[in-house]
Amino acid sequence: MGAVDEDDLYQALDWLLPQQPKIEAALAGRHLGEGTLVLYDVSSTYFEGHCCPLACYGHSRDERRGNPQIVFGVLADVQGCPVAVEVFAGNTADPKTVATQIGKLRERFGLKEIVLVGDRGMLTQARIEAELRPQAGLEWITALRSVQIQKLVADGALQLSLFDQTDLAEITHPDYPGERLVVCRNPLLAAERGRKREDLMVAAEKKLDAIAAATRRARRPLSDPARINYRIGEALGPKKVAKYFRWELVAAGLTYQRDPERIARDAALDGIYALRTSLPAPRLDAAQTVRSYKQLANLERVFRILKSVDLELRPIHHRLAERVRAHVLICLLAYYVEWHLRRSLAPLLFEDQQRGAQPATSPVAPAQRSASALAKARTKRTPDNLPVQSFRDLLRDLATIVKNRIQPTLKSIPPFAVVTRPTPLQKRALELIGISL
Repeated sequence: MGAVDEDDLYQALDWLLPQQPKIEAALAGRHLGEGTLVLYDVSSTYFEGHCCPLACYGHSRDERRGNPQIVFGVLADVQGCPVAVEVFAGNTADPKTVATQIGKLRERFGLKEIVLVGDRGMLTQARIEAELRPQAGLEWITALRSVQIQKLVADGALQLSLFDQTDLAEITHPDYPGERLVVCRNPLLAAERGRKREDLMVAAEKKLDAIAAATRRARRPLSDPARINYRIGEALGPKKVAKYFRWELVAAGLTYQRDPERIARDAALDGIYALRTSLPAPRLDAAQTVRSYKQLANLERVFRILKSVDLELRPIHHRLAERVRAHVLICLLAYYVEWHLRRSLAPLLFEDQQRGAQPATSPVAPAQRSASALAKARTKRTPDNLPVQSFRDLLRDLATIVKNRIQPTLKSIPPFAVVTRPTPLQKRALELIGISL
């Protein structure tokens, strides 16, 4: 094979993108079926340069506000196996991407019965009413926003005393006709939110103390109310804790105090979340609804691996929009291969082969690692006494298998190839992925 330069790689990108519909249709045919649950979520990644029309400033999930970005959405089956990806301009709002995915599932993949699972920022009330509810055969599972949960409490539809005896209950509300609401309370999540709120308020008080000191200093005290309010907004806005404080500018300077009623009102809802679904109970009961929504964590895993050092989706340097789309598609197809490799090699990895199994007591409680996974983590060995490794380390180990071309000293003996003899670990790994040497 001759040398390959960047022009050859660009030609490969240009060839690949027109094949995307055919590739995705084949993957959907393999992993999706009528009535199946389909996970959908979006992420973003930063961009280097400003020439690509897709590169726009928007909400950065990578904390790179100084860089333009692209947004990309992934469709996957309930186990997190990706089947399709689409790239959007970096300033595209998450809900605006839903319509194209519905069209893709219905028209390109030919699915008539679909259950779309998306988070509360994706499947909003407006999106459900405009694009999901009017279509027969299109069901959904999503979650309510905190203000919507507060309204349930205010209307009396959600009695917090429900959680004295259980962590899961099913209710209805006239604001959600034809839907079931599954309300849950996770005590561990409640404790974490309470701790985080307290930490944020303590950090905010330090900034308020600095502003208050500036209003009392002897030389050039801060006294302009507009300037003081600006400083307070600048200090509290990013932490979203301004609602927990009351402040007043008096002759002695700025004074402030916590708002205990507001804090108590929010604390009462700590750990509480509510799911909404259009599916009838005989098809998916309350516990199954919770488990299905939790499968979105599988998509978070997709984005985490795509943007990590394994696949290096970011940063992106391409100038042409079509090549950006092809670049993202290549990364997704690479993850598709990795997803299957991880599943096949799971016995040799620290990964839990029963990942996602829920405790028998409640679907709301955090999933527990299986006994076999805990044993692998503790002993660093498999049941047949092979070393357990990370996915990357195992690939490095397999990469030491090489084919050497031997040229004997005697010219009468033709050259021949010798393949490295695999170790017991390598032999087992090759068996798991169906390769024989």
